[in-house]
Amino acid sequence: MKFQSLLITAVMMLLPFGAKAQAPAPLQSSDPLFEKTILVFGDSYVANHRDSIEHTWHYKVAKRHSMRYINAGRNGSSIAFDRTRSGFGPSMLTRLMQINEPADYVVVIAGHNDAALVKENSDSLKIFRYAMYQLCDALLDKYPTARIAFVTPWNVDRPGFRQVINTIVDVCGEYSIPVLRADTESGIHVRNEAFRQRYFQNADTAHLNEAGHNLILNWAERFLLGL
Repeated sequence: MKFQSLLITAVMMLLPFGAKAQAPAPLQSSDPLFEKTILVFGDSYVANHRDSIEHTWHYKVAKRHSMRYINAGRNGSSIAFDRTRSGFGPSMLTRLMQINEPADYVVVIAGHNDAALVKENSDSLKIFRYAMYQLCDALLDKYPTARIAFVTPWNVDRPGFRQVINTIVDVCGEYSIPVLRADTESGIHVRNEAFRQRYFQNADTAHLNEAGHNLILNWAERFLLGL
């Protein structure tokens, strides 16, 4: 105890007059996201369409927690359908095989383009469901130790969206993969034109502007912290 007291006195003598000894920086052990790698994979919801990636909620969450951030979004990308001829590239299953980055967290945000293609066609919906099984298998094989999650599209009032959202929830449930319900729990009122004018890019039904991303930032962050 005497030695410890002398050591503290010596340290205090080295400080400028009136200064106080600073406590060591706290460890980040309580933050499960701290300095982890997050891969965000999907369509224009991820690529952020015509706006900056830095304005997205997932980029901002990564920055808050000093994460390594990988954005693998592509405008027009589909989970189930090859859209190369339309200029939007292959299906996400094919795209996943081309990603060589390791990740601690993998967040899949997609389904809007699939819904627009499925519409009310039952055969197309079966193709989508099968592709979801394939994608989940591939994700678990490629990232066996990562935290994997899906985010649904918004609650768009057009044919195909409810069917595709329900399929995402059902298939992920079979794999015990968490799903962030952007359609019902996000507070994004995509069917309200005044709301879209304020929070969406050009008031469309898919792409949030920065104000929209900020609106769901804390909600989405809590989801990631709970994975």
